[in-house]
Amino acid sequence: MKKIREVEEVKNIKKIIYNSAKKYAENIAFIIKHQEGKNKTYENITYKTLLEHINSLGTKLYSMGLKNKRIAILGRNRYEWALAHLTNLLGGIVSVPLDKDLQIEELENSLIRSKSEAIFFDEKYIEKIEELKNRNKTNIKEYICMSELSGYNNIHTLKEQGQKLIEEGNTEYIKSEIDENEMNILLFTSGTTSKSKAVMLSQKNIASNVYAMQKVEGIYDTDSNLAFLPFHHIFGSTCMIMMLACGVRTSFPDGLRYVAQNLKEYEVSIFVGVPLLVEAIYNKVLKEIEKQGKTKLIKTAIKISNILLKMHIDIRRKLFKQIIDNLGGKMRFVISGGAPLDPQIEKGFIDFGIHMAQGYGLTETSPVIAAENDFVTKIGSTGVPLENVTVEIVNKDEHGIGEIRVKGPNVMLGYYENEEETNKVLKDGWFYTGDLGYIDKDGCIFITGREKNMIVLKNGKKIFPEEIETLVNRIDLIEECMVFGMPEPNDKNDIKLSVKVVYNKDEVKEKYGNISEEEIRNIIWDRIKNEVNTTVPRYKHIMNMILTDKELIKTTTKKVKRNEEMKIILGN
Repeated sequence: MKKIREVEEVKNIKKIIYNSAKKYAENIAFIIKHQEGKNKTYENITYKTLLEHINSLGTKLYSMGLKNKRIAILGRNRYEWALAHLTNLLGGIVSVPLDKDLQIEELENSLIRSKSEAIFFDEKYIEKIEELKNRNKTNIKEYICMSELSGYNNIHTLKEQGQKLIEEGNTEYIKSEIDENEMNILLFTSGTTSKSKAVMLSQKNIASNVYAMQKVEGIYDTDSNLAFLPFHHIFGSTCMIMMLACGVRTSFPDGLRYVAQNLKEYEVSIFVGVPLLVEAIYNKVLKEIEKQGKTKLIKTAIKISNILLKMHIDIRRKLFKQIIDNLGGKMRFVISGGAPLDPQIEKGFIDFGIHMAQGYGLTETSPVIAAENDFVTKIGSTGVPLENVTVEIVNKDEHGIGEIRVKGPNVMLGYYENEEETNKVLKDGWFYTGDLGYIDKDGCIFITGREKNMIVLKNGKKIFPEEIETLVNRIDLIEECMVFGMPEPNDKNDIKLSVKVVYNKDEVKEKYGNISEEEIRNIIWDRIKNEVNTTVPRYKHIMNMILTDKELIKTTTKKVKRNEEMKIILGN
């Protein structure tokens, strides 16, 4: 395969950061916004400064007796989170990123299970920290705040103290050697405490993934990235390291409501997100076009530009400059991962002249298995396997759909202290993903759904709810949905294909005014019958609908907790 650039294969994250600190020394690695009232100031952390901060903080952590220990991290995406994680990794300390939204019992359980002895925490979550201290069940000895907070050590003071130790000749942390095959990250998968598994990842796992992506994804040291993916999730933290490997400038969002403002503020050129967020950005663009009465005009312009594109004349970014300006003016590359993206959204971004790539992976694969790239893009697919990853489809059905299994240096070491679960998914060097899909003649992978979510009808027909959900979600009155099989009361062996729909209150009000829920139900049900059922085979027709205005129960990575939803639906 043609390569964007020759990339040195690096086996550990320490080498990645040292390489970037040398190659991109004066480039900005992170932008920190300080806001007091209406006054904003921006602090730029260069790559050279980032490495100095890491070494200073790490030297202090070693002096505190935390060498070879485990340190948890709890907080929002911010510079101090990145600094804590990188400091752990460059010193061989096991980093334990934790979901900031965990309930206290789950948080406590994760700290106990991971055997963490220290925790970096965001001051926003001080109540959880105080409760953990009062309960006194964990093995945490050091509580380190990400900002100055009375009664606690803070990351900045420790960093300054570490710098003094270096000046006095302490080089133990700086000279520490990394065993890239050892566990260096312990990540809890989504789920309740009893079900969540702790994934053991090495630096080789992450570094091999970054290396393979660098070879095919066009990410440059002139790019500006907005870190929206939560760092506690492997997609977010590996993405952060990928950006650092490429010399990219990273900024932090102020929240979902301020995405449009932040895209402009930081001149964002590359955006990585989960489908829910990517779709929200795209739909906002469409809504603006509709509001200006330009829908027909834009559709005509797309047809013309696509004809010209076939003649190798690309005028998209000039033609749709106003749309790109609404996305901050610099947007050139959008990456979606974590769940399937509606192919229409991907095509939409590409039509406007914004490169779009969809990827596929899991926490257990560090995370990327396959992705579209600068040379292979096929709308609806998740692209081709990375060059150091082997993918096979096993136990295929008559349509060539089967379980996806993976082999490569990115595959996890196993589940922590859980040999039984590890043996279920790791067999003869292969990782069995539990995802179903097929590979086409061009080597592109298409995901059809999760094996455990598949609905099997009495006649043996199989339905992947994800496929139907994509169609239902295209209806503008619908915020989100979940397709499921409702057991038939008179025949326990049969099910009725059903959907739980969350309607968009603002959209309904804007289009129909103040109408009753019964009227809303009738309008949406008619649209499902006309816009979804007419486009799929009869056995995939939705036969029943539950309507609500309450958000579906989700994990922090915005995946619907189907089991929890089914308990509510079935009244359990």
